[in-house]
Amino acid sequence: MSSRLSGVRHCAMEWSYTSALPYGDPIRDVELDVLLTDPTGVQWRVPAFWGGGDEWRVRFAPRLTGAYRFVTECTDTTNSGLHGQTGILEVRPYEGDNPLLKHGSLRVSPDRRTLQHLDGTPFFWLGDTWWMGLCQRLSWPDDFQLLAADRRAKGFSVVQIVAGPYPDMPAFDPRGANEAGHPWTENFASVNPAYFDMADLRIRWLVRSGLVPCIVACWGYYLPMMGLDKIRQHWRYLVARYGAYPAVWCLAGEGVMPYYLSANREAEVAVQRHGWSEAARYVRRIDPYHHPVTIHPTDASRNQVDDPALVDFEMLQTGHGGYGSLADTVNDVRAAVRRKPAMPALVGEVNYEGILEGSREEIQRICLWASMLSGAAGHTYGANGLWQVNTREHPYGPSPHGASWGNTPWTDAYRLPGSTQLGIAKKLFERYEWWRFEPHQDWVEPSADNVNILAPYCAGIPGIVRFYYFPTPIAPWTPIQLAPGLEPDIDYIAYFFDPKTGDEHAVGRVNSLADGTWRVPAPPVIQDWVLVLERA
Repeated sequence: MSSRLSGVRHCAMEWSYTSALPYGDPIRDVELDVLLTDPTGVQWRVPAFWGGGDEWRVRFAPRLTGAYRFVTECTDTTNSGLHGQTGILEVRPYEGDNPLLKHGSLRVSPDRRTLQHLDGTPFFWLGDTWWMGLCQRLSWPDDFQLLAADRRAKGFSVVQIVAGPYPDMPAFDPRGANEAGHPWTENFASVNPAYFDMADLRIRWLVRSGLVPCIVACWGYYLPMMGLDKIRQHWRYLVARYGAYPAVWCLAGEGVMPYYLSANREAEVAVQRHGWSEAARYVRRIDPYHHPVTIHPTDASRNQVDDPALVDFEMLQTGHGGYGSLADTVNDVRAAVRRKPAMPALVGEVNYEGILEGSREEIQRICLWASMLSGAAGHTYGANGLWQVNTREHPYGPSPHGASWGNTPWTDAYRLPGSTQLGIAKKLFERYEWWRFEPHQDWVEPSADNVNILAPYCAGIPGIVRFYYFPTPIAPWTPIQLAPGLEPDIDYIAYFFDPKTGDEHAVGRVNSLADGTWRVPAPPVIQDWVLVLERA
């Protein structure tokens, strides 16, 4: 009998089928796809997932309104419950105000410098790091919803979250379980659908909150433990469960880093680079939505795989040394922006706020402003205590190396001031056509270079707007001069922007000298500042 279903454009919908035959290991023994033909005649092959018992479920987010026709295709063609089922799906427009559903999921912009929604709306990546956010230490619904509301209110747009075996622990460590156990059964025998039922509640809430889930399959060192076939099964399960959401795929965390206590590191690096490259090819082949793909790296995404074309955007990890990590951060961003093939680049991990009793809020500000004005497509924040979900009663405890990264409870960590200040930065960028900004270190003297990393950073749109960030406080006795180059036929109005509070202090009309230079006046407080020049 043919099914008749209804759905909403860009919104995930779900329906199910009942297997007529039993299987010992359903995700190994059988695969189910649904072939949908959209109103223009284009066919979508959408993988289904095992929901436990004899149930198989399908999630689909239609991108067009109108009628879709569909038929199921099972690798076991004798299973009448799964193979050859037909139906029609009627899709109506979305009428809400959730930006992820209004504008559609993400893609790389045509100029390959930033990310944007399907309808072309620019997307500013301000990520937060919840690596262990699907475990039961971040309780559902109270803790999870509280944190999501805080991050959305502050302006975050992405949550980096692991939907599989976790970092910083051995396999099947109790700290990695949620209310229904681990993602896989003991010894990676088979996937645990009940775990993902609990994960569904959380992932769905992120989307409902307007936060893009950057879904990390697992930490990279699990590939030699699980084997490539199991990794493919895991990724098929994730694509089937979460592909209908406006997700971003992150193949693995620290892709080529071996397990912390590995005695065979060199060989495992090679295995992991090959394996995650093959996983990337597989994900790109089976994902009908073509969500952007990256990999969280030990340094840069393209260095974790054997072909840079396997990732759509560059994620960087640049250290946790506070001021000592700034040079690497800026240099890595600049190098990634220059690399070919061109792709959006952003810092995916740097200087978690409070880690090693350092990297306080001023480090958070410098990292974001220096990266964005060096050409980054976005930035990811992290708070020590939040990424591992410390609780006051039960700190996370030691890593495999035997020491702890710190016991700050997540309920304190999420209130650290850096998260607010990065949201303030994003709001300023979004007042302008930030996706058109280009770095212009030639606009100021002195300017930051490999030696003087705390000198000013500059970017903008010539003749329209200029952003200058001064990491080193401007004082009356340390004059800063905008380099020759202010257009003589354009009037600029200037103001100082406080990167801590968002307060503005008017400077007024810019009166440049004949050679186009202009001395920056001293701001009201000796601290780091953003100077904005906008066309009058």
